[in-house]
Amino acid sequence: MQTTVGIDLGTQSLKVLFYDFSRRKVVACESAELDLYQSDEGAAEQQAHWWLNALHEALGKVDAAVRKTAVAVGVSGQQHGFVPLSKNGEVLAPVKLWCDTSTVAECDEITQAFGSAQACLEEVGNLVLPGYTASKILWLKKSSQGLYEQMASILLPHDYLNYYLTGELCMEAGDASGTGFLDIRERTWSSRMLAAIDPDRDLSECLPTLRQQTETVGTIRREVALRCGLPEGIPVSTGGGDNMMGALGTGNVIPGKVTVSLGTSGTVYAYSDQPVIDPRGEIAAFCSSNGGWLPLMCTMNCTVTTELMRGLLGSDIRDFESKVSSSPRGSAGVITLPFFNGERTPNLPRAKACVIGLDSHNTRPENLLRSSLEGATYALRYGIDRLRDLGIQASEVLLTGGGAGSATWRQVVADVCAAPVTVLDQDEGASFGAALQALSVLDGGQDLAAMANEHLSRNESLCAAPQDSAVNFYNDAYQDYLESVRVITPLYH
Repeated sequence: MQTTVGIDLGTQSLKVLFYDFSRRKVVACESAELDLYQSDEGAAEQQAHWWLNALHEALGKVDAAVRKTAVAVGVSGQQHGFVPLSKNGEVLAPVKLWCDTSTVAECDEITQAFGSAQACLEEVGNLVLPGYTASKILWLKKSSQGLYEQMASILLPHDYLNYYLTGELCMEAGDASGTGFLDIRERTWSSRMLAAIDPDRDLSECLPTLRQQTETVGTIRREVALRCGLPEGIPVSTGGGDNMMGALGTGNVIPGKVTVSLGTSGTVYAYSDQPVIDPRGEIAAFCSSNGGWLPLMCTMNCTVTTELMRGLLGSDIRDFESKVSSSPRGSAGVITLPFFNGERTPNLPRAKACVIGLDSHNTRPENLLRSSLEGATYALRYGIDRLRDLGIQASEVLLTGGGAGSATWRQVVADVCAAPVTVLDQDEGASFGAALQALSVLDGGQDLAAMANEHLSRNESLCAAPQDSAVNFYNDAYQDYLESVRVITPLYH
């Protein structure tokens, strides 16, 4: 048996997957939980060594004989995190994550230094938003000048795992397009944006080699092989951001499909063979990891919303599914605006979650739980509508992420988005995409569209079709949600 390994560094956990590509079978999948530091000021941070500990723990749960079958590794990682390294390769500070909203002031400073928000869109394709890497760099300069001066390299989370595994410093264009300082049309660093972050220092000297194509970035180092139980010298592929690897893992590598990920954050994205720049800046103009582009909308609160509500009401997963299925469409008038961690779309980093429409009759656990699920889905529908406005049409929704395990949620997505929902047998999303990318480097860069057709299959029992009566109902309910967002927006600007 030979396997490729997909590693997915998420926010709440790190997952490892071993894929027997000859038998088309995942033979091992294990994970390890991650801590997360959050503050009332919007900080969201992790220590980079927590990731390594989690990697060792997750791999340690896999049978040693299975680990020895690995012939290539691919790494997926949460986007936007800022990993500053010293010249000796030491991480200088806690890693500020994608869900960190403490750098609003720095975003404004960079945008002003660049000229305007419109100038940002015109030159690099994206706004400078809280959560993106750019503002975190300026934050470090302002808050810890001494550490900033020691910074020799800037990495993203998946880059750091690649560095640990291989000793090589590099970035990949898909993940790099979430920094805010990559010109996504040309796939090159924007010297003007880097100067807006720091006019006194040439930050390009801290940026590693930018990889444009799927290739081998290095091989597993001997000491890592001994520590992780993996074969020494096997190749590590370029890897990418979790959304880019999720696109590979759901076969979203050609136009005509939309992937919806129901993870800690919610994402909506689609492959395009040309850059897609949203004049409003609501759809992020990202690059894909297979030579195209990946216009994407991110919400900062998806399963976060349902998990918090489950915790509040003492509902386990089985009870959650029972209750949300017993609540009527529209949750008997209860509307949840799921802005627990602030929000990126709409751009309300200081927002708080709100529950609207409670009365003496509908204040019941099942309605609160279902409204959290529906609110997170309404937020994602906005992205599908916006992609359609920008010319991205989709014949199906490819559903992935932890929320896809709920039958009720799958049906709600189909009804709210008025599109058939496809769930794959290979339901691991980003980690499976990373394993496929690793397989492609073994095959000399095999076309990823062909590879997706070969290795992905539908799970017919989990797919869902929209129901006409439900579609009509949710069209009206969605408008109520949008009106509720409009009303509360002035409170959080």
